[in-house]
Amino acid sequence: MTAVRAENLVKSYKTYKRGSGFGESVKSFFKREAVMVNAVNDITFEIEQGTVCGILGPNGAGKSTTVKMLCGALYPTSGSLDVMGYSPAKDREKYVRRIGAVFGQRSQLIWDIPPIDSFAVNKAVYGIPDGEYKKRLNEMTELFGVEDVIKKPTRVLSLGERMKCEFIMAMLHSPEIVFLDEPTIGLDVIAKNRIREVVGEMNRRGVTFILTTHDLEDVEQLADNVIIINHGKKVFDGSLGSLKSVLGSKKLITLNLNKPFSGNELNGAAVMRDEIGLEISLELDTAKQTMPEFLNSLTAQIDFKDITVRELPMDMIITKIYTE
Repeated sequence: MTAVRAENLVKSYKTYKRGSGFGESVKSFFKREAVMVNAVNDITFEIEQGTVCGILGPNGAGKSTTVKMLCGALYPTSGSLDVMGYSPAKDREKYVRRIGAVFGQRSQLIWDIPPIDSFAVNKAVYGIPDGEYKKRLNEMTELFGVEDVIKKPTRVLSLGERMKCEFIMAMLHSPEIVFLDEPTIGLDVIAKNRIREVVGEMNRRGVTFILTTHDLEDVEQLADNVIIINHGKKVFDGSLGSLKSVLGSKKLITLNLNKPFSGNELNGAAVMRDEIGLEISLELDTAKQTMPEFLNSLTAQIDFKDITVRELPMDMIITKIYTE
């Protein structure tokens, strides 16, 4: 079942050109040249219910504008947008009761009071029944292990503790779709893993998540599908597996050598980088040369003491899509 359907979505802004210097500044007071900028330029996509979809893109690509339209915070300039049968901006009052949002750089918690009091405010806003509220709160605080944390003033909490409480705040009214904007930004490894575990658990219970992030580990561990936006246009839309196949059947091989090696190629594999003289990384295209063939001839050409073979890292794949 389709949860989100966007067709030919466009969001345009009017801005004004102005030259540099005092003369141009004075001139702009009397006559300004208007310029239309398409932050989102004719993108179409669908997101299935019960999945985790990553929306990626470099800074200024248009992904945040897209998410704001999905949340109902912005009206599309043109095109159509349907989320669970609602037009997010037009049906905002009914729609927001069915969604949640966690923004890594913006807080929903009230700074000078404990999170548990902020939760009570949300309970009143959404009209959550007492029994359901207590059950949901106990469940979420136990999942995150923050039973004592929620009783401290928000201002004294660590970033990891605060982000866990932000997540609880977004989930108290049992939303069907949750928007996560950089939910793990600045967090330590333990806090990141805990948030990822809870997102995975809630997704298994049927909650749809739409994730925007620059942390590609979030995408690799959580996302079923990925939409990539660059310069306002959709440049990729597909499964995580198909994203990884963008560069073809390639592997990254790291060798720890007994003797230094210099050269741009080794046994048909391109040398990607020379780390510390005795460690080199190679990119092997297994469509041209199978792994057994490569390893059999490699041992006869170079003296090494250890080898690691893995998939190409996600950042290499994403960078290639951005630059092309």
